Amino acid sequence: MRVRSLFLAILALGWMFGEVTHAGAQKITPPTTPNALTPPAGNSAFLLGQAVGTQGYVCLPTSAGASTASWTVNAARPEATLFVKVFDRYVEVVTHFLSPDTNPNQFAPNPLPFGSASWQSSFDSSKVWGKTLQSIPAGSDQSCPNTGAIPCLLLQSIGTEAGPTGGSFLTKTTFIQRLNTQGGSAPNTGCSILSDVGKQTLVPYTADYYFFHGDE
Repeated sequence: MRVRSLFLAILALGWMFGEVTHAGAQKITPPTTPNALTPPAGNSAFLLGQAVGTQGYVCLPTSAGASTASWTVNAARPEATLFVKVFDRYVEVVTHFLSPDTNPNQFAPNPLPFGSASWQSSFDSSKVWGKTLQSIPAGSDQSCPNTGAIPCLLLQSIGTEAGPTGGSFLTKTTFIQRLNTQGGSAPNTGCSILSDVGKQTLVPYTADYYFFHGDE
């Protein structure tokens, strides 16, 4: 079983890097999206990762001095693992979490937040940080069809970093789409009065993440 898993990982690694270095190897075609979620012309998708993770929420007062409370996205979340399918198995290719942007580019906000959405290659540890440019509500488009789920997003790279041994798989990333979201929305209960303030919850979600790079 361990040998089979290693073999699949090697195949996935070869497929991923073949996608970057040989444009015709296996074309990634994202679904048609609204203009708000479509990267500018001159960018092409090079990776589709199917994510399984959790979105975190913390219960906070609705406003200063208010006697009511509501769920608010926890800035330290989400966390997810992205997979690609190789034959009949799913192989982990990217992890998604929050971390400081240690190599910001010209699109990074100034000052930088304490942490930014991060994606890191599971193979060469290269990394990309992103910020949300646009979002659409789930259920509002065929690319984001599941009403009640977390929004679908277009994110722009605000920094990249090579892996410790020079890995560069994600360093060419320019934009990221989060599409086909399922789940992840704040609960309807458990956070309404001040005595609930401070509660936290994790809500499972899935999504498709498309990574883009500039055309060469």
